[in-house]
Amino acid sequence: MHFGVFSVGDVTTDPTTGRTPTEGERIKAMVTIAKAVEDAGLDVFATGEHHNPPFVPSSPTTMLGFIAAQTERILLSTATTLITTNDPVKIAEDYAMLQHLADGRVDLMMGRGNTGPVYPWFGKDIRQGIDLALENYALLRKLWDEDVVNWQGKFRTPLHGFTATPRPFDGVAPFVWHGSIQSPEIAEQAAFYGDGFFHNNIFWPISHTKRMVNFYRERFEAHGHGPADQAIVGLGGQVFARPNSQDAVREFRPYFDNAPVYGGGPSLEAFSRETPLTVGSPQQIIDRYATMREHVGDYQRQLFLIDHAGLPLKTVLEQIEILGSEIVPVLRREMDAKRPAHVPDAPTHASLLAARGGVAEDAPAAVVVDPYTGTRAEDDNESFSSLLNAGISK
Repeated sequence: MHFGVFSVGDVTTDPTTGRTPTEGERIKAMVTIAKAVEDAGLDVFATGEHHNPPFVPSSPTTMLGFIAAQTERILLSTATTLITTNDPVKIAEDYAMLQHLADGRVDLMMGRGNTGPVYPWFGKDIRQGIDLALENYALLRKLWDEDVVNWQGKFRTPLHGFTATPRPFDGVAPFVWHGSIQSPEIAEQAAFYGDGFFHNNIFWPISHTKRMVNFYRERFEAHGHGPADQAIVGLGGQVFARPNSQDAVREFRPYFDNAPVYGGGPSLEAFSRETPLTVGSPQQIIDRYATMREHVGDYQRQLFLIDHAGLPLKTVLEQIEILGSEIVPVLRREMDAKRPAHVPDAPTHASLLAARGGVAEDAPAAVVVDPYTGTRAEDDNESFSSLLNAGISK
């Protein structure tokens, strides 16, 4: 199982000091955090993608490429790659380039984003968000899977004899997670392709998360990718730890009370009861997150949001150290021990390459197949578009 940290890259005033970091300081802090994630023995660092203040990560591949040059082991991912407003051609080429620079240590999470104004900024209509996500991802798969692409759709100009460059590293495209909070269409999309489904449940009760994950698992099996419990699932989370739980609550409360995403809403105690936010001792966090599999089944990725709400970098680095030394080793041990042998590990470039038979980097590109069944989602008897036209409700 993979454990890691994701950042939304917010620039928020520290309510205890009144100081607001500069954009440059925040960007460099994210790089420092990523290196600390590797040093702490965690597996993944993921950055969001935003194009509006107070967020800074507008160019994830630039940041991840810079981090790749300074790390050796961690997987570099996105917490959101905006499939709706980015050109699929640019995504295909940017992330293949990043694969080569990082020796394959790359995957990405597709999402529609949660900022409405971003659509017109990039010439798109938010009312077409789902349709954009579906068409753009279908084209992205084609660009990665095929050397020469002929394509025509609704939202961009046609492609005739087009080849995206560079080709995916070792002929294997990055593994894709589809991130969604409440859209069953996106869970269906992930299931159709046999991709991963990431439920960023940081603002939602576990009952809602369970419904979304179970729907994805049911559809994954229906599309012939394997039993439902072999579907690839990831979850978000939020934690703040100190040796003494009372100290953790006292230190974190001003950040919670004043953060733009929390302020004026439920109390810290109410939010902690209703969502995965856990503020307390390392053992309290272990106890809370060890129960997640009881709700969603055995899953492959757990990412924590810990660098938001104005928390100073020093504090964030302390949180990473606690995660790496006291929390994650216990969770990893417990979850790996309980996971049945037939449930797959989190996909990596190495595992995807092995499923392809170890194709060398300079070998001709081939159509990427599902790493668990050896079939293409496109070969499913019931097409994805017909499923959507019939309507998805759950």
